[in-house]
Amino acid sequence: MSTVNPALAVRVADEGFEAYVLGCEFGFRVEAYGQPQIGKKVAQWALAPVSPYRKCYGIDPEEFRSYRNAPDSAVFMAYLGERAVGHVVVSTNWNGLAHVDELAVDASARRSGVARALLDVVRFWAQKKSLPGIMLETQNNNLAACRLYERYGFELGGIDHLRYRGIDPETAEVAVFWYLFF
Repeated sequence: MSTVNPALAVRVADEGFEAYVLGCEFGFRVEAYGQPQIGKKVAQWALAPVSPYRKCYGIDPEEFRSYRNAPDSAVFMAYLGERAVGHVVVSTNWNGLAHVDELAVDASARRSGVARALLDVVRFWAQKKSLPGIMLETQNNNLAACRLYERYGFELGGIDHLRYRGIDPETAEVAVFWYLFF
């Protein structure tokens, strides 16, 4: 059973969102690529070790500006005390599910319950809109995220080996699609 961090709060993103994004470290260390298989737990995936490297998605604070104050989307920020340490962007997907467009936690705040709190808010948001569930995508090189989604109750619903080939024809990065139905 997890305990809730009393210093942790999630609120609708405000004018401080851009400064928060620009001041955070969202990168993570990659040491292996998981070989996802539908029906198998993340711990059962074969691992392909790689020379360790730092992966950082270029988060653009302007990308989701239109998601704020829109009826089918929202941006939420997580705070530990007064410090912004994470965010989630959610929208209503064409298939009627809530879609997590982006979820990121500052490296200094990981393993503090921030991602789980953000997912709780997405779940509340989706249920309030009478949506049947949540979907999201991560990659096979972000094994910590895969384990988090699995622990939260998401199930692996799809694997796309070609999604990132347009960016890098030699990539071993695979899109992994997760679903949580209520």
